Amino acid sequence: MRRRQPDAHPVRARSAALKDRAKKLKRDIPALFLALKDPKTPIRAKILAGVTVGYALSPIDLIPDFIPVLGYLDDVILLPALIALTVRAIPKEIWDQSRALAAEGGQNGKRTKWYFGVPVVLIWLALAWLIVKAVWL
Repeated sequence: MRRRQPDAHPVRARSAALKDRAKKLKRDIPALFLALKDPKTPIRAKILAGVTVGYALSPIDLIPDFIPVLGYLDDVILLPALIALTVRAIPKEIWDQSRALAAEGGQNGKRTKWYFGVPVVLIWLALAWLIVKAVWL
């Protein structure tokens, strides 16, 4: 007699939950940026956001990345926790307004212009060309 398998595999369920969290985080980052630009946002939230961004961009981690598995633990747990703490420090009405603006596509309903990314693409292309030139030419 065969044992009946559960409908959802636990690893797949966790993977789906992580994907949902990542999508939500991707939607909330622009809203967080807009909320922090709002003059009514408390200074505590702005300080927490500065600490979060500083830690995310810092080459110094609590647990070095070269340690297998544990090295990325702070990136997987600490950064989302700091972001959640920052969001909680923002008043609900400001957060709701910022999420609505972010869903519309930017501040005051203006869509972000694609050509702001052109300099970044040009810099990457120039770096790629210099690498190719140094290696093969």
